[in-house]
Amino acid sequence: MQEPKYRRVLIKLSGEQIKGTDEVVSYDMLDYLAREVEAVHRHGVEVALVIGGGNIWRGNQSIARGMDTAQSHYMGMLGTIINSLALQDALERHGLHTRAMTAIQMNEVAEPYIRRRATRHMEKGRVVILAGGTGNPYFTTDSAAALRAAEIHAQVILMAKNGVDGVYTADPRRDPKATRIDHLTYMEALNRGLAVMDSTALTFCMDNNIPIIVFNALQAGTIERIVMGEQVGTLVSRA
Repeated sequence: MQEPKYRRVLIKLSGEQIKGTDEVVSYDMLDYLAREVEAVHRHGVEVALVIGGGNIWRGNQSIARGMDTAQSHYMGMLGTIINSLALQDALERHGLHTRAMTAIQMNEVAEPYIRRRATRHMEKGRVVILAGGTGNPYFTTDSAAALRAAEIHAQVILMAKNGVDGVYTADPRRDPKATRIDHLTYMEALNRGLAVMDSTALTFCMDNNIPIIVFNALQAGTIERIVMGEQVGTLVSRA
């Protein structure tokens, strides 16, 4: 039986990826994502998840209307916790053992994030959902994904996108001449301003040599194919 290429992965999801057409959270999308994670977990791969909160709270819009930036960011962090609990429930309905851990202490809802405890949960076969961003304003959930990946020694960050199967030379939804790039260095992505993740997170990944694979979250089976070593999407790495 083929062995997985990656034994410990961190999957970064956006809040929009669990949003339905007319609802904040789509049960169908939660079920779909749970099945995708289950397929990977079946191979003995240790999985951590970080999810955004954009389906609940759009911080930039509130800041543009005059809300204090830190206040808005904390509200966004709470949105990520709501999404994480919804995802946890979907995963457990598929028979997976999970732990939700938060950067903002909320003991009645989830465990506080402790690095060694998170890695131990993963070693025991539990899917760990890391909520609340970094626990600090001014940092996105992209930065949280990069930081947590370094802390738990994930071999790769799997960066899920909606309807886009990698990094392109331009937005393929607007420019029909845009072409997909199979491989980029961190510096190329930064210099060209390509949509991998925010620049703070990307620089952190470069400094800590954490590879990133950008893929289409809506193509069933893609995460499993990546974990098993198939070249899918765009790889961003040192060389």
